[in-house]
Amino acid sequence: MAPTYDVIVLGLGGMGSAAAHHLAARGARVLGLEKFGPVHNLGSSHGGSRITRQSYFEDPAYVPLLLRSYELYAKLERDTGREIATLCGGVMVGRPDSRTVRGSLESAVQWDLPHEVLDAGEIRRRFPTLTPADDEIALYEARAGLVRPEYTVAAHVQLAVQDGAELHFEEPVTRWEELPGGSGVRVHTPENTYTAGQLVICPGAWAPALLTDLGVPFTIERQVMYWFAPDGGTAPFVPDRHPIYIWEDDRGVQIYGFPAIDGPRGGAKVAFFRKGTVCTPETIERTVHEDEVRAMAEQLAPRLPALPGRFLKAATCMYSNTPDEHFVITRHPAHPETVTVACGFSGHGFKFVPVVGEIVADLALTGATAHPIELFDPRRPAAAAL
Repeated sequence: MAPTYDVIVLGLGGMGSAAAHHLAARGARVLGLEKFGPVHNLGSSHGGSRITRQSYFEDPAYVPLLLRSYELYAKLERDTGREIATLCGGVMVGRPDSRTVRGSLESAVQWDLPHEVLDAGEIRRRFPTLTPADDEIALYEARAGLVRPEYTVAAHVQLAVQDGAELHFEEPVTRWEELPGGSGVRVHTPENTYTAGQLVICPGAWAPALLTDLGVPFTIERQVMYWFAPDGGTAPFVPDRHPIYIWEDDRGVQIYGFPAIDGPRGGAKVAFFRKGTVCTPETIERTVHEDEVRAMAEQLAPRLPALPGRFLKAATCMYSNTPDEHFVITRHPAHPETVTVACGFSGHGFKFVPVVGEIVADLALTGATAHPIELFDPRRPAAAAL
């Protein structure tokens, strides 16, 4: 039988790689198991960029975690020499009563976050790439921006290994069980059987299969990311001229987008937020069809006149949604002595990756965390709603 570890981490994507890093940094003997290769593009932690922001329209309760995550992203850059975050500023655009604007303003005011409220004319003046309607406004946050998911995962993997973690890629977990009396766990793969005192499960879109006893009805959703070459070139879309944005229309449809960060030929990335189709990791359609590109272009055209321009490429990823779109981060209710889970990030989790790693390490090693995670208890009523 393989050696006994302090903690086994299942899944080494965004959250799992961060957990492995934080656990190993505290001296734990860590085994990480991942069914794919390192920094793969088959889950949720790829696509070149993810928005980061602090004026959080989803719920003000997230803000303390965001503040800590910003600190940890900066430390991750210092520790690895990688340029991971670009704080180019961001606008949350819509009518004043839209969730995007109203919720962002609520968080900014409650937590005294630096921000500005811009009317349509000021948006057009400061950001000529954007053409809001006269009745639309924006919350502008200078410290919003983007993080690079592939660089983030690679950095956490690098640090975990440097601190002694043993990471196995291309080694899927077939099953696991708790040892008698809650004394530890046993994990099975096609190659071996491993034991440890603690198990951390960061399954991403594989949550429905691996966490059937958690009591949360996860929905896996196919999402599409698009890259367009702007008419006239990318110069007006570079990070010091063009912000990240989330834009909600009068039907409640949200799109989001980024500066051009990959050079003149890389285009600008855009996507719908929560306009996907239900799938599983096995059934997801990886091909992006012409009607999908057309729908994205039609949503962009009145808002960013230089886009859609020329379509370059598209890629798919998966959201792992809970019914209320809040996370699940907890000691497993059915295995409270041995198992920690982090899942259900519902399409807005990547900006939290470093702090989730810190929280998971707290829970696995001490059973508790000082971070505010009450919102993420799977026993909350909304999490189990059908």
